[in-house]
Amino acid sequence: MKGDSLADLPSADFYAYESLLNQAERDKLAELREFLAAEIAPHAGDWWNKAEFPPHILPKLAALELSTPAQRGYSNLFAGLVIAEMTRVDTSIATFFLVHHDLFVQSLHDFGSDDQKQRLLADASSLRITGAFALTEPNHGSDVAGGMETRARRISSATGKPDEGGDAWVLNGVKRWIGNGTFCDYMLVWACDEEDGSVRGFIVDATLPGVSRTRIENKIALRTVQNADIVFRNVRVAEADRFASINSFEDTKELLRGSRVMVAWQAVGQQLAAFDVARQYAVERRQFGRPLAHFQLIQQQLVTMLGNAVASMGMMAGLARLQDEGAAGMPQVALAKSYLSARMRETVALGRSILGGNGIVTDYRMAKIFSDAEAIYTYEGSFEINTLIVGRAVTGISAIA
Repeated sequence: MKGDSLADLPSADFYAYESLLNQAERDKLAELREFLAAEIAPHAGDWWNKAEFPPHILPKLAALELSTPAQRGYSNLFAGLVIAEMTRVDTSIATFFLVHHDLFVQSLHDFGSDDQKQRLLADASSLRITGAFALTEPNHGSDVAGGMETRARRISSATGKPDEGGDAWVLNGVKRWIGNGTFCDYMLVWACDEEDGSVRGFIVDATLPGVSRTRIENKIALRTVQNADIVFRNVRVAEADRFASINSFEDTKELLRGSRVMVAWQAVGQQLAAFDVARQYAVERRQFGRPLAHFQLIQQQLVTMLGNAVASMGMMAGLARLQDEGAAGMPQVALAKSYLSARMRETVALGRSILGGNGIVTDYRMAKIFSDAEAIYTYEGSFEINTLIVGRAVTGISAIA
């Protein structure tokens, strides 16, 4: 069995979760797939190998009009499947999309003033400008809520001196692992107010004096994503660029919960990609005079991969329903992120095994899928942290210091 005969086999959506979408959503998902097949799939491996981001695709990506799907009236299931499908083709492009739209643009929707939305929202939604989300720090990842070291001091722009009613702020600190950080036009920077210790959010023009950006090199995952270390040295930001509705880290939790959902959907996409590649290889690759798929152990591995992917899609479809009902709390989201991360790790490892030696070179896609999975396992709450969030919910006892 070779080539187009694979099209006659069942898809990795073995339980037909996509059938839960309405017709307009199914049509839009088909349009997205056509775009990904034509514009992303043929080049994704080369971008990854060279660790280069392709800015020329942004106008075409924007033309799909998929920025913050829920804001456009689409279902939460559809929004998740958009991220899963992007990830299925290229995890890096999906991560760019997630950072820009689900964090930067969504923040403008959720927290932006009328003036801020008027100035930035249309251009950000259409990718005429790009954004980043600067929260994580060199010494603070999982504990950044209580350990944030980046500082904000309110001042008078006329005198430069501290002023509780001043019209400007001065930022000092360092952020790390900031996706899109090397090239973004704006970034949302989270800092601790020196006056009262509260967390503040700022829209920062990336070209302001005092902002310096350095690309993080030598990554083994998400190589197309341009992660940066960003240093702020006495960066002046107007009061008009502060999110007035953000006064504590608690105010950001709904936003972060939403982005964690999308990273869980990335774990689905990784598994779909691994299954696609492994099945095609098993059907077409011949050993001992027969296709690999003829052998029982290979079939067992493929079925395990499929079972993991289908179970993951089922959990996420259930979570999308809870989102629709306004009942998806952080414990439910954390369970999805932790459980799917573990299933994803098993799935991509099995896929890499099926490809043998060819599974460690990017020519066959599986090596890239395998490597990118490690980033998903860690970001938006590591497997361990998300597990402990759920543990706290089901026991009433916190194991997090």
